[in-house]
Amino acid sequence: MECILIIDDDPGFQKLLEAILRGEGYCVDTCRTVSEAIDRGGRREYHLVISDLKLPDGDGISILRWFREHCPETPVIMITGFGTVHTAVEAMKLGAVDYLGKPLSSPDELRLLVKRILSAQQTEQHYHLLQEEEQKRFSCGDMIADHPKMLRLMELVRKVAPTNATVLISGESGTGKEIIARCIHMNSQRSGKVFVPVNCAALAPTLIESELFGHEKGAFTGASGQHQGRFERAHGGTLFLDEIGELDGNLQAKLLRVLQEKAFERVGGSRQITVDVRMIAATNRDLKKQVAAGRFREDLYYRLTAFPLEIPSLRERASDVPRLAEHFLCRAARGLGKAAPALSADAESSLMDYAWPGNVRELENMMERVAILCEGIVHVDDLPIAGQGMAHPTAFKDIERKAILDALEAHQGNRTRAARQLGISLRTLQYRLKEYGVTGHHPDAAPSEPM
Repeated sequence: MECILIIDDDPGFQKLLEAILRGEGYCVDTCRTVSEAIDRGGRREYHLVISDLKLPDGDGISILRWFREHCPETPVIMITGFGTVHTAVEAMKLGAVDYLGKPLSSPDELRLLVKRILSAQQTEQHYHLLQEEEQKRFSCGDMIADHPKMLRLMELVRKVAPTNATVLISGESGTGKEIIARCIHMNSQRSGKVFVPVNCAALAPTLIESELFGHEKGAFTGASGQHQGRFERAHGGTLFLDEIGELDGNLQAKLLRVLQEKAFERVGGSRQITVDVRMIAATNRDLKKQVAAGRFREDLYYRLTAFPLEIPSLRERASDVPRLAEHFLCRAARGLGKAAPALSADAESSLMDYAWPGNVRELENMMERVAILCEGIVHVDDLPIAGQGMAHPTAFKDIERKAILDALEAHQGNRTRAARQLGISLRTLQYRLKEYGVTGHHPDAAPSEPM
């Protein structure tokens, strides 16, 4: 049974609303002040709140803000009397779902409004439940992605994974291209089959054709027997070709044929071999520029970019650095059989300011070193980055401070929402406020969400 909370200090109007809603079979609670409403909201979950704008100890806007922050799933209807319609419209801008005139034009006005809102709420809840179930089925191991750019990337990964589309992953070295490729495989219909990675840049040019397509006995000097290539080994599963931009023109042509015909011959052989392989490729080069320079086949490029994914560099997602660092520290400490040291606020700040030319791989290696050397707390001096790659700190700090204060002002001092807008964690925002000497709330801002 849906439960509704009515807040109004007019006894007659309150009883009228209560009677109409009870007659429709709803559970109804009533109170007459802001403090009572907040107390009720803290003790019980409501499906709907109906509040007057003017109350003895405050206004309905305070109630609206409280429920938006503490019970964001609960819709709020504002009651507006003569002369307060403008305020009710402002309340809707702050998150109220609708407003109700006082006096009622008829009981049906209330019945229909409540029915419409609760019905819409149920539909939305059902949709979110379906999304949650889908997210549970989608797993990417230890992937840490809180920054908006990474969240958008992971949403694309979630959508393309169940398909058989060829995927091209681009990004700087060390950004985690193979992790994304494995994530796609893990969440595909091929997850029970083999995942075969090949680093094209690590194989000698004279050997890479044989490695990919296999060879027959006697195909070249030293070919003492038949050799099965990576494409054959990946049959039924996924083949991941890392640094695909390193392949020469001949291999690019053979690769294009496999993508088009799902068939090839081993080196030195004439028998056509058919394979069922999903291909995921990756590069740290700009393949479009390679095509323009005549170093990469245009037709292969367009076959590979059926579904392109671009991984942002670590410096573009600096807000993810603290969680990534903690993850790598804990994993390294477990391997050493010791307790994981904790990052100080100054150490976290320094890590976030660093330019990370080696991206996530560099961070992981650094945390392995820190786990070996440090006990208890990791301070700035323990990090091997002091004075290195720190991107224009003074100018950056000024820009960041202004961005934080602007976000706080835009959200009436609500730190949780400001952090969400900035794409950083709440804890990072708190560190930054302390670092910049910003105490309390931003001027003219409403109280922030409790810490």
